[in-house]
Amino acid sequence: MGSTKDQPDTAMAAPPNLRLRIVFGTNAMLGPGKVDLLQAIHDTGSIAAAGRVMGMSYKRAWMLVEAMNAAFRDPLVASARGGARGGSAVVTPAGQAVLHQYRALEEITAQAGRAQIAALAAMLRDMSDGK
Repeated sequence: MGSTKDQPDTAMAAPPNLRLRIVFGTNAMLGPGKVDLLQAIHDTGSIAAAGRVMGMSYKRAWMLVEAMNAAFRDPLVASARGGARGGSAVVTPAGQAVLHQYRALEEITAQAGRAQIAALAAMLRDMSDGK
């Protein structure tokens, strides 16, 4: 669906954003999905609830948590098996540090690249007609 003059195309109306992925050699990677999952675990106190918030299966969320815990020296998430009331999960101090460092790097990178991002956005084709 395109837009009218009164209603801008929402995809083009949103400002561009920078998504950062850090590849550590061949065995570890940290990007927006894993960091958003960490934040959701922090916010919800649960891997399952964080997965639901992000629209991913519990299995996928758990696999990402395991990958992060294996990649870093200290675990980023600590979980407790649940009984009748379900389990819980907390972002550890190491996980909080990773969240902080990643978000700071996102901000620094976005600020440093603001002019280049704007220049690239200005070169985009007008997609308001839905093509």
